[in-house]
Amino acid sequence: MIEDFLLRYNYVVFALLLGIGLYIVIDDENLVKKVIGLNIFQTGIFLFFITVAVQDGGSPAVTHSGEGTFVNPLPHVLILTAIVVGVSLTALALALVVRIHEEYGSIREDVVVEVLERD
Repeated sequence: MIEDFLLRYNYVVFALLLGIGLYIVIDDENLVKKVIGLNIFQTGIFLFFITVAVQDGGSPAVTHSGEGTFVNPLPHVLILTAIVVGVSLTALALALVVRIHEEYGSIREDVVVEVLERD
């Protein structure tokens, strides 16, 4: 059982990253920490896609001669694209947090909701 766990540790790390990211997004009132939680969650998804795409003993598709197994490059390319999109969304989210701080004077979700309810 320990050998199976050691061979599949990346699935455990994937589940931990998803859990930690989701917990931060749900539990924390700080908007910056919520953005960080979304990034942690996103990293778990990236790890999962890369883990599923790996094949033991597979050769790259470019040098594949037609026999045996090869590694599909599509998930890796999709993850590279997702990383670029994730960085852009993180920059946009942090810009929105800065704008919220300028408008409401806080980056805590409960304070912003309280200010909105008073107006």
